[in-house]
Amino acid sequence: MTDSHPQPLRILVVDDDESVRGSIAYHLDRLGHQVIEASSAAWALELFERHRPHMVLSDIVMPEHDGYWLANGIRQRETQTGAWTPIIFLSSLSEATSVADGIAAGGDDYLTKPVHPLVLEAKLHAMRRLARMQRELHEITQELQRANAELQRQAVHDALTGLLNRRGFNEQLQESIALCRRTQKPLTVMICDVDHFKQYNDALGHQSGDDCLRIIGSMLRQLARRPLDSVARYGGEEFALVLPDTPRSGARTLANAITRVFASAALPHPNSATASHVTLSGGFTTCNPDADCQPDQLLRAADAALYDAKATGRNRFVGA
Repeated sequence: MTDSHPQPLRILVVDDDESVRGSIAYHLDRLGHQVIEASSAAWALELFERHRPHMVLSDIVMPEHDGYWLANGIRQRETQTGAWTPIIFLSSLSEATSVADGIAAGGDDYLTKPVHPLVLEAKLHAMRRLARMQRELHEITQELQRANAELQRQAVHDALTGLLNRRGFNEQLQESIALCRRTQKPLTVMICDVDHFKQYNDALGHQSGDDCLRIIGSMLRQLARRPLDSVARYGGEEFALVLPDTPRSGARTLANAITRVFASAALPHPNSATASHVTLSGGFTTCNPDADCQPDQLLRAADAALYDAKATGRNRFVGA
């Protein structure tokens, strides 16, 4: 994008002297720009919010509020949106301290009055380029933020199922322990494993195995659907759930629902020694976390219960 055919700008001109304001507005109008005039800083700030001009030309010395006050007000409002509007100060003052004060207040450039039309036009071109660069920088920054957020999301999610991965689950478990400790609510951790999954892959192939894991993950997510519930693919064909505010009776109810739903779905398993459909074995543990409660303790207890479920016939859930 070049400035060979620049689009007209909407420019806010602020000066308590009507003749100065009119002269600048005349020059800007001849250059094809749209001019909004304000005789005070307070009125200018209201017009800024209403019209969102592309640029502001403001006197410094004005009654009540000065140009620095106006610049501060504009920058505070832009902080919320990430926008940036070039501000050029207009003043008969030329001391270096005034320039420094203007920049510190949020200004971008400085013109002494009376303003020469050629100098004004050159400043507009310079500010237009700066505004374009600022927009491009803002767009790049937003794109980087989106990319970084996606990388962070991928770091804690399983690519196959979209569920939390082991790292994400461990982080969520830590947070859930802290939450239940504060609220004095029970916490359940559940680990479940797809029965005879190697035989499933051997019979139908790894692509079908991946499809099966995606379906299982979706079913578990639908069953553990409360906002604080978390479901993870913990590794291979193993899934894990962390269930805040879930007593042992609630854990048992969910375990029964999982077994019942999988029986109803009847996903075919051609090589299972347990059933003709895909089944899960699971173990869970429930506690009221105290200061000594550690994630690895809960995981070991749930894993031991899972081992008992497998040892006693599979297609069942056992509580620690």
